Amino acid sequence: MRNLDLLFAALSKSRFRRRFSLGAKEHEYLAAKGTETIADHAREFVAQRLAPAKPANDGRQTPFRGHPVFVAQHATATCCRSCLAKWHDIAAGHQLTPEEQAHVVAAIMRWIETQEGETGLPNSPR
Repeated sequence: MRNLDLLFAALSKSRFRRRFSLGAKEHEYLAAKGTETIADHAREFVAQRLAPAKPANDGRQTPFRGHPVFVAQHATATCCRSCLAKWHDIAAGHQLTPEEQAHVVAAIMRWIETQEGETGLPNSPR
């Protein structure tokens, strides 16, 4: 697995990955639910959509909008198994280990927290 500091340095050079940011609806959802709930959602999405050795609809399983985690997955290249292989050095074709799943969630949450910091949103429910 790739070190997150090195990963984020590489992602910052990708025009495609840099274009992602949370929209108003995702910011509202994040503010209403708080980062702990969003982290729970990230763990669930990763377990269901990425962790299987051969995920259903791999490459198209992650929407581009509608939830902060979905946007973060595209921004952090954790949206499909081919992106995990290319950007995170997590090979496709095997069930993700608990450590690999934790790595993916950590990348997602780091990006979301960066988005919070840029907008001044609280990290707990209102």
